[in-house]
Amino acid sequence: MGPLQWGDVPTWIGGTGALAAAWYAYQTISSQRQQISEQQQFIAEQTRFMNEQRQNLELERAELRAVADDRRWAQARQIAMHQRRIGSDNDGHGWVVTVQNPSDASVRDVEVYFGTAYRAVRAFEWPPFDHYPQNPTDRGADPLPIPVPTLGSRRAARFVSQRWTAATAHDNRPTLYFTDDDGVRWWLDSHGKLEEALADSGP
Repeated sequence: MGPLQWGDVPTWIGGTGALAAAWYAYQTISSQRQQISEQQQFIAEQTRFMNEQRQNLELERAELRAVADDRRWAQARQIAMHQRRIGSDNDGHGWVVTVQNPSDASVRDVEVYFGTAYRAVRAFEWPPFDHYPQNPTDRGADPLPIPVPTLGSRRAARFVSQRWTAATAHDNRPTLYFTDDDGVRWWLDSHGKLEEALADSGP
């Protein structure tokens, strides 16, 4: 068995260089892959962080909107309307409605409609927190214009409908309209439903 054939020196040196170049390329690719992996991990962490920040901002905005909405409804929810049917078949049937403002601020442009077509025919000052159906003129109450321009804090007013048949009175239940201290227009129906009045929704 003869000696190993190592080839000539240039060939050996060339092979060694190619091996070194391959090793260098492998190391470079491995390093780049590691860098790419680290960058991807960093981007993923930043994305998670930004998503968490976005969710926190959305929650904060939702809380602020809820607080603002509660504040916007706070006074309107305090306004109370007490309605009673009055009359007889001989005298006709109608409604008396007592509007109370127990809030700390005034409300404006207060008026009561019966059904969609009939506005209260009379309005009077009324003792706060008294909604019994006596005739307001029997109590020495002062008449008020309609709509009532201002109903002050802890004040009340009474509104009286015209007289109809029993069926017509039944079909034309009262709805209260008023503007709160912030200038928002509201309506409150006879079932206690409170809504913001849109520009084209009524008085």
